Amino acid sequence: MANIVTSVCCVVLAAVVVVYAQKRSQQGARIQYAQIGSNVTMQCGSLDNEASVTWKVNGTDVKAQQKEEGPRLTLMKVDMSSNGLYSCFQNPDGQRRDQITLRVGLPPREPQVTCRSNTYPKGFYCSWHLQHPTYIPTDFEVQVRHNQKVLEVKKDESHKNRCHVKFQELFSSAPYLVNVTAVNALGKASKEESFEESSMVKPDPPEKVVAKPIPNHVRRLEVTWNSPSTWPDIDSFPLKYFLRYRPLIRDMWQHVELSDSTSHTITDAYVGKEYIIQLAAKDMEIGTWSDWSVAVHATPWTEEPKPITSTTEGEVVIETTPSSAPPSAKPRIGTARGGCSTLLCSTHILLPCILLSIM
Repeated sequence: MANIVTSVCCVVLAAVVVVYAQKRSQQGARIQYAQIGSNVTMQCGSLDNEASVTWKVNGTDVKAQQKEEGPRLTLMKVDMSSNGLYSCFQNPDGQRRDQITLRVGLPPREPQVTCRSNTYPKGFYCSWHLQHPTYIPTDFEVQVRHNQKVLEVKKDESHKNRCHVKFQELFSSAPYLVNVTAVNALGKASKEESFEESSMVKPDPPEKVVAKPIPNHVRRLEVTWNSPSTWPDIDSFPLKYFLRYRPLIRDMWQHVELSDSTSHTITDAYVGKEYIIQLAAKDMEIGTWSDWSVAVHATPWTEEPKPITSTTEGEVVIETTPSSAPPSAKPRIGTARGGCSTLLCSTHILLPCILLSIM
């Protein structure tokens, strides 16, 4: 048993050592990028054209379609399986001369850009993404202009592909021009979008939505909520709300638009039916509606059934106990109906028969 445990430990330790060695090797290797589908040539250090070398990838022989010429290795039509750590060893002593980490990917295409203000009138944020992956590290450069002036852009600490910009002036009709450039080792691509101040304003959904039944009202529900905490000045820039609700048994929503209010009483609910309720918010003057809030469920008040009582005061309850089933009497052997024995009855019948036969 001890020998088995020792062997297992040795195998695990050897695997850890190999992984550690590979990581150390990769740290010292230079990185070379190649586009998917292209031919890529790797040079073994500064060896001259007459040098003879042997190439390995991740410690094994290179099996991909290739061409070797002196200290150079050319891989044909590389794909994602071509990624790896390539090492070259000079013949005949087998000394390692160079290491290259090959990263295969694609140049970026135009990024998709959107801008939104959920903190109006403080500022807005822009976010972007690539519709197609590049498979290699890609950075983004952002520039925002307003009235020919380049504005300060602050990168978001939590979201890699987002930045924040302060409004240059309120109620401006001049658009904000946002240019985002995606850059990686294989190329770059830019996209510029124009955004009006009024079109960017979109609050976050209302928060802490609560729906409760109203006692003694079988068709009413009381709904309350808070304005979004990200909206900085609810007094100067009030919001209006859009409430929708429906019973779970139906697919059609009912809607109510409310101005500057954070509560509403539903008066036409179905009796005893569970409802689903959501809210959206919007600036009173500009912008678009927020997304829907998290759905809440509620059921109108219903009267609890009264307990059923069998008697009232002054009434007398007469209890009747059902009689038990009569015992089944076992018939007595030899007893006939009328109370005479079988032998006696037979004698009375046979005597007249004998007399008639004599006559």
